[in-house]
Amino acid sequence: MTTTHPHTLSPEQLATFGEELDAIRQRVLADLGAADADYIRRVVKAQRGFEVAGRALFYVPPAWPLAVAALSVSKILDNMEIGHNVMHGQYDWMGDPGLNSRMFEWDTMAPSENWKYGHNYVHHTYTNIVGKDRDIGYGILRMDEDQEWHPYYLGNPLYAFLLMTFFEWGVALHDLEVDELVAGRRTWAENRQIAARIWRKVRKQTFKDYVLFPALTGPLFPLTFAGNVVANLVRNVWAFNIIFCGHFPSGVATFSMEECEDETRGHWYYRQLLGSANITGSRLMHVMSGNLSHQIEHHLFPDLPARRYPEIAEEVREICERYDLPYNQGPLHKQLASVAGKIFRMALPPRRKTAEPVAPLAETPAAA
Repeated sequence: MTTTHPHTLSPEQLATFGEELDAIRQRVLADLGAADADYIRRVVKAQRGFEVAGRALFYVPPAWPLAVAALSVSKILDNMEIGHNVMHGQYDWMGDPGLNSRMFEWDTMAPSENWKYGHNYVHHTYTNIVGKDRDIGYGILRMDEDQEWHPYYLGNPLYAFLLMTFFEWGVALHDLEVDELVAGRRTWAENRQIAARIWRKVRKQTFKDYVLFPALTGPLFPLTFAGNVVANLVRNVWAFNIIFCGHFPSGVATFSMEECEDETRGHWYYRQLLGSANITGSRLMHVMSGNLSHQIEHHLFPDLPARRYPEIAEEVREICERYDLPYNQGPLHKQLASVAGKIFRMALPPRRKTAEPVAPLAETPAAA
């Protein structure tokens, strides 16, 4: 067992817990309609407006800071509230090709096809299972005590800073599983198609942001080039911090593969809940985070439109209270401090501890 989970449920409790959460999901699915479609179309319209404004303002040198700000907002909206959520299939029911998970491509280095496999399937199926969920440390960082410590991890803070700065590149390269290649558990032949998709997407994105649009501004090329660099950096830093605050603050649990064998639906919900954390804040912050500030609700219901997460959060909290389960949430600064503390702690070798008997999860099924 990876972590001693103090809030265990009996098999009967897990079953009813799962049924209650299933009922929320079915109710929201039955209620999807015009309001949801109008919302995502408004967000797309706003995102395109910010992009056009940003590109246009690069022609006016004194407005460079405004151009960068507008382009940064555009890229954040495209990646967070639109791209991430559309590629989860949250709007497939609309029948709109531009908002279909199978056809959507976002404004970042990571090819959508690669990302959907690594994120939608691997991460959301095996959330916080050490050895299965590659988002625990992204193959770069040590983010859990059950990851074996090596001197390499002394660089944890530096690696985290570099990953934050170049986050879109980290996400793009994630599916190559370079650490597995180095360890000899994966071959380059297995990566051929994945690498080809990455190369095509990187070539396209690099040309668009660092050649085409700067060239269109003629003598202002250096300013426009720099503006695109800064806008991508702003998006990278924001996305990294939102995602890490939803997955790695203090109190977020991890699981072993043995705990999750023959997992029931109720335990899958239990694992998603304990393996997630929310960020409190304003409505604007929630929109700019793609509502991943409600990471708990997202992990519970990844295929529901993210705009619905705030309205069901209170109900999820109430269910947690009745089952005596934690609902991990806090303001951005608190969650960031918690994540930063973990990054530094995990850089150091584990302290030797006196062995203590661990209470078995007798009432939790093997799936727990």
